[in-house]
Amino acid sequence: MITVYGAEGSGSVAVEATLTLLGAPYKVVEAVTWVEREAQERVAPVNPMRQVPAIVLPSGEIMTESAAILLYLADLHPQARLAPLPTDPTRAQFLRWMMYVSSAIYSMFWIKGDPMRLALRAGDGPALVDRVHDRIAACWRMMDEQITPGRYILGDEMTVLDLYVTVISRFGPWRNRFYKTAPKLGEIVRRMDSDPRLREFWAKRFPFEDDWEG
Repeated sequence: MITVYGAEGSGSVAVEATLTLLGAPYKVVEAVTWVEREAQERVAPVNPMRQVPAIVLPSGEIMTESAAILLYLADLHPQARLAPLPTDPTRAQFLRWMMYVSSAIYSMFWIKGDPMRLALRAGDGPALVDRVHDRIAACWRMMDEQITPGRYILGDEMTVLDLYVTVISRFGPWRNRFYKTAPKLGEIVRRMDSDPRLREFWAKRFPFEDDWEG
């Protein structure tokens, strides 16, 4: 069984959704690391950066970094077709966009989680978060302009890239702005939101609450 260090509404949700679709047994060690110091200490033995997600494989091996975990899980179960095979013509773009979402977009939430990591004065925090939101929106727009999707980002088959974008697009600057900034991606994440295979999972791990789209 895989152990996932994660939290409701966090980046671990994409990993958990992937394991759910794979039908792979896993357990979650809940750790809201951006709020609770105790949770940070709980995660520290598996990830010295005290961030989620992190997983412990049945062998005891540790993995961190959400994109790497998703790639590993998808490649470990090729029969599930959650990632293009290395010989597939879409593999290059799959890798490109997985790394792009991780480095250009997901990484920005480290700043949003605690603006004082970079802000010089306490009063600068709100303005810095606004700048972060602008940058995230700009990155989504650039991605949207460069893709030619089918039902999903790479065509007519869902991959972990679709799961990754769906989860991260919920973090901010909230979905309504995302829909306007990246309309092609917006159509895809709505499809993922309503996927019957994940309906119960979304309700438990990233529930749709009133005005959640912003």
